[in-house]
Amino acid sequence: MKGLSVVGVILIVLAVISFAYQGITYTTHKKVIDLGPLQATTEQHKTIPLPPLFGGLALVGGIALLVAGSKATS
Repeated sequence: MKGLSVVGVILIVLAVISFAYQGITYTTHKKVIDLGPLQATTEQHKTIPLPPLFGGLALVGGIALLVAGSKATS
C-alpha cells in the first residue's frame, strides 16, 4: 500500500509545519475614508492559531500510516 505511506509522509510534513509556524497569518485591507478622489485604507494583520494538539495528532497519524503501509508491503 504505497498510498498509505504517501499520506503518512504528508501528515508528518504538515505536523512539522504546524509546530514551526503555530498559526496562519494573513493581511486584510480596509477602506477607512472614501471622499471622492481622497481615499485612506488600513492594513490589519490577523492570525488563525493552530493548536499544538493538531500537530501532535497529525504526527501520530502520519507515523501510524507509515507503519501500516510498510507492514502491508511486507
